[in-house]
Amino acid sequence: MDSVFVVVMAIISTAGLTRTFRSSTGPVHAVRGIDLTVRPGEILGFLGPNGAGKTTTLRMLTTLLPPTGGAATVAGCDLAKDPAGVRRKIGYVAQSGGVDLSISVREELITQGRLYRLTKGEAIARADELARDLGLTELMERPCAALSGGQRRRLDIALGLTHRPEVLFLDEPTTGLDPGSRADLWKLVRKLRDEYGTTVFLTTHYLDEADALSDRLVVVDKGVVVAEGTPSALKLRYGGSIDASLQDTFLAITGRAPAPNDTAPVAV
Repeated sequence: MDSVFVVVMAIISTAGLTRTFRSSTGPVHAVRGIDLTVRPGEILGFLGPNGAGKTTTLRMLTTLLPPTGGAATVAGCDLAKDPAGVRRKIGYVAQSGGVDLSISVREELITQGRLYRLTKGEAIARADELARDLGLTELMERPCAALSGGQRRRLDIALGLTHRPEVLFLDEPTTGLDPGSRADLWKLVRKLRDEYGTTVFLTTHYLDEADALSDRLVVVDKGVVVAEGTPSALKLRYGGSIDASLQDTFLAITGRAPAPNDTAPVAV
């Protein structure tokens, strides 16, 4: 019987991606050569200690910062040659958010649609659709300034989904949220993958969050990838047991000893 091979194209692929900054004391090699492959429809947890190059890599992949070396494609577009094409196919939700506090939720969603060149009718219809999918329908007339932290975060994600991106980048999406709001966001991220096939590129310092959400993890340190695999595989390899905590596994991978009472942060 002939073997059948199915090739799944990567939706994000990098080879030797680097970024060097100039400083008064000489060059700073923030990213030293990231090789990365992300499959379509995958939730990828991108982890690393402070200063590891995580944020710099994220900013390069979202076209906010040009690489100084290497190559990358995102959603079929070359990062260096076609950054506008990349921007058309991705959504980006920054840690700080980007909601206009002076207008209503409805106005914010419609304005975002118009910025993506939807007609007024299309923008109104898309705003209603997003509100329904993200539980914002009853909040449409509320000023953005009056939203709770969890409601505002859902709106941030709605804005990132306006143009139906193939890849959604989430930078620390639940920072500052209470446990209930965090759980709601987790459900939403899973829904994006399961119902819409959206690829989610997630950065977080909450290791319980990375463990719960990620299909696969990539750990970077000192500007390079130092480990990657499913949460279970990394726990088994570096933590010594599939029942090991991701916190202990992460500390083992990055060569950092746990501090007294050092546990995964939980928002309150």
